[in-house]
Amino acid sequence: MSAYKDDKDDWLTVCLKYLLFVFNFLFWLGGAAVLGVGIWTVVEKSDYLSLLASSTFAVSAYILILAGSLVVVTGFLGCCAVIREQRSCLSMYFFCLLLIFLIELVAGVLAYVYYQRLSEELKQHLHQTMTENYAQPGKESITLAVDRLQQDFKCCGSNNSHDWMASVYISSKQAELRVVPDSCCKTITPLCGKRDHPSNIYKVEGGCITKLEQFLADHLLVIGAVGIGVACLQICGMVLTCCLYRRIQMEPY
Repeated sequence: MSAYKDDKDDWLTVCLKYLLFVFNFLFWLGGAAVLGVGIWTVVEKSDYLSLLASSTFAVSAYILILAGSLVVVTGFLGCCAVIREQRSCLSMYFFCLLLIFLIELVAGVLAYVYYQRLSEELKQHLHQTMTENYAQPGKESITLAVDRLQQDFKCCGSNNSHDWMASVYISSKQAELRVVPDSCCKTITPLCGKRDHPSNIYKVEGGCITKLEQFLADHLLVIGAVGIGVACLQICGMVLTCCLYRRIQMEPY
């Protein structure tokens, strides 16, 4: 009876080890997804970050990059902990999982909270940024960001092309009688911004605010879903680690 019980205990330990190996593989895949989403968010449209009033969007992405990088190290530690069956390694592995879990959860929560107030922030801030800072000394990054925004999303002005009439740039001699920046034009040529006819410039309902809001909202949903999704996966890993730790603790030396 005792031998049967020992065989059963060994079988449970082996099952837990294999389950942790499977989890580690999924964990690496999840980590790669987290790292990829973080990098994609920062690199894909990094120019637009200068147009936002707060840094919450960027912070969420950088947190995901940090979490994804930690996964690589933690995954290796997990394999070593399972193979060596040392309680100290399993304990360290568990706390690393817990740390990454908390980091990803923070990124997911930040993304969700920012998603809720994204529309209001853009309405309050983007119009002011475009009209007061475009083509002004020391605001080159904002100027490039606005030009790219209008070209990428085929829009003109924060709400519509008439917003540019209140622009410091359009009111200056530097504009050379333009009524909108050249980046509003469907085909950019020197001084094409002098003519704001729909055949020449983009006339999008809702302007650039609507386009940028949709773009950022899509990114925030991905950040939140990946961050919280992988965090939930890690709960399984922590449970398996605790179970294996207890099995090893119960084994006689």
